[in-house]
Amino acid sequence: MDDLDARLLVTMRAHPRIGLTELARRLGVARGTVQARLDKLIAKKVIADFGPTVDPARAGHPILAFVWLQIAQGRLAEAVETLGAVPQILEVHGTSGQHDLLCRVVAKSTDHLQAIIADILTSPAVQRTDTTITLSTQIPFRIEPLLLAP
Repeated sequence: MDDLDARLLVTMRAHPRIGLTELARRLGVARGTVQARLDKLIAKKVIADFGPTVDPARAGHPILAFVWLQIAQGRLAEAVETLGAVPQILEVHGTSGQHDLLCRVVAKSTDHLQAIIADILTSPAVQRTDTTITLSTQIPFRIEPLLLAP
């Protein structure tokens, strides 16, 4: 990825509905160059999607929590299958250290979050949970500084 790719991605993130012609104009390159770069970034899966970014809080799930899980030995696949069936679990990451998985979970209320965690714990694959509820987001997800870093 070079400087043009980075500027292309930053511009697309700042203006998600921008057309190829306008994108080319802002970047000072030909439309064909923009199309070729986009095709390359899509093929390499640098660009994961073109969907809208949805704010879970504004979509009715204002509680954001991070739930750490300890998984029974040899039951990771079973645990992941269970977690995949819970729509409020937005992400699951395998981790090193004391816990095995980290889940990003949203809920309608703290009571709803408690019910989600109780549901997770019904799986014999999950031995223990440790939950942290976020009070505020100080730095939301961002990619632009990484793209523009030397």
